[in-house]
Amino acid sequence: MANIFPRSSNLLPLKIVLCLLVMGGAVTAGVWYYFTPKYTRVGYQPIQPVPFSHKLHAGQLGMDCRYCHSFVEVAAHSNIPTTQVCMNCHTQVRPNSPQLAAVRESWETGRPIEWIQIHKTPDYAYFNHAAHVNRGVSCVSCHGDVTEMDVVYHHESQSMEWCLDCHRHPENALRPLEQITNLKWKPEQQKGESLEKAQRRIGMALKNDWHVNPPNLNCAGCHR
Repeated sequence: MANIFPRSSNLLPLKIVLCLLVMGGAVTAGVWYYFTPKYTRVGYQPIQPVPFSHKLHAGQLGMDCRYCHSFVEVAAHSNIPTTQVCMNCHTQVRPNSPQLAAVRESWETGRPIEWIQIHKTPDYAYFNHAAHVNRGVSCVSCHGDVTEMDVVYHHESQSMEWCLDCHRHPENALRPLEQITNLKWKPEQQKGESLEKAQRRIGMALKNDWHVNPPNLNCAGCHR
């Protein structure tokens, strides 16, 4: 009796398996690549209960970051400003503005404003704001130049790879302590020196003076 199927059909199961392996590999690679913080967090810009403009307050008015985020130099976690901080100014400045209705309601009722936190370290990782700020790492390194943001968004991926890049070469981020909250600061360049070389030169000097040696091979440094 003649074969119903051609001889080439004997390879069909193998072809199906190979196609499934290729498709599975492509899906895995896509998930692995696109489900990283770079793609899931960068650009995250939630609508806040109060339209607070960092470009106006920190940029045009020149308010120091530490006026609102007052714990960054002394605590592991930065703080979201309380209603009291807002009302220090807004009892006098635009006190009846419709945009500040949520602030006035919070002030009158005692219920805190429900700000949406944009930057949040995962529970399995440890990050100490004070340790970084007191060793020359500026706000701009992690949060971007908020003085240009009407609405703050997640500027950097803050992935493990991103953190380790800085830990391996901290000189690329270090600056004098008095320039920590000056988000427009640029290192002074010597004749014929590029901005990148000026940063490394100043950063290396600060790294040596302050004995900066962040963990990069020791997992326990960040995963405690």
